[in-house]
Amino acid sequence: MSRQRGVALISVLLVLSLALLLIGGLLRSHRLLLHSSAQQLQQVQLRQLGLAGEDWARVVLENSGITPSGPVDLSQGWARLEPVLEVDGAELHIDIEDLSGRLNLNALLALGKIDQVTLGRWTRLLALLDLPPLSLPQVGPVQELSQLRLLPGIDGQTLRRLEPWVVLLPKDARLNINTAPWQLLMTLDGMEDGPANALVNQRRHAPYASVQAFTNDPVLSGLGLNSHGLGVGSRWFRITVSVTHAGSRLRLASDVERDSVSGRWTVRQRRFLPLSTSELP
Repeated sequence: MSRQRGVALISVLLVLSLALLLIGGLLRSHRLLLHSSAQQLQQVQLRQLGLAGEDWARVVLENSGITPSGPVDLSQGWARLEPVLEVDGAELHIDIEDLSGRLNLNALLALGKIDQVTLGRWTRLLALLDLPPLSLPQVGPVQELSQLRLLPGIDGQTLRRLEPWVVLLPKDARLNINTAPWQLLMTLDGMEDGPANALVNQRRHAPYASVQAFTNDPVLSGLGLNSHGLGVGSRWFRITVSVTHAGSRLRLASDVERDSVSGRWTVRQRRFLPLSTSELP
């Protein structure tokens, strides 16, 4: 009789142990589900904040006095943003860049006669970046920089070196001499280090109203710069929003374009970017 009771007690204990294991598993699954849901909600909130930052930057662009025929320069409101915005307990770092300040590779990738002036600037840019000579095949216009990985000679490391200095815009887009960084000014034929530095400093308070005013600048006297493919305006910009909220972070890059006829701003593409090493927690 006592033996039967012992067996029954052991059976009850085994059943209780199994039940506890099942309950523990259910509780762990529930906690994981709650954690996953919280992460998803956090990502949704971060994306909404990123899009809010994009909308704010578009309003800044609309109010910066950019016109189809007028110059675009670094004295305008879009280039003088406050570094940080506080929104609902989150920090938003917003940057606007004039994409016409980069070298447009579609001028080289487009089918037809090769643009020799742009080709020379491309060659000089590679040398400035300590990259080997690289010939771009005429494959037609490309939309995404990542597609350049399909071209011979361009690997991931090369593309990362090139990314801050090149862009893919319509073939007829011009390099904006009012916003192009020193590295891009140095790609102009005949440009030297001294004049390039002088131009960068000078245009901060005296941007160029025309390409002719640029080429006639006494700083450039005797250099024989070719004005082909140069401009002083732009209608393509990149808005980059970095959001920090409750220990989580997100980066959104939105390329926007101003219609040359209606003046309306539209988003050409959005990309959620990986965090840089300095931004990782």
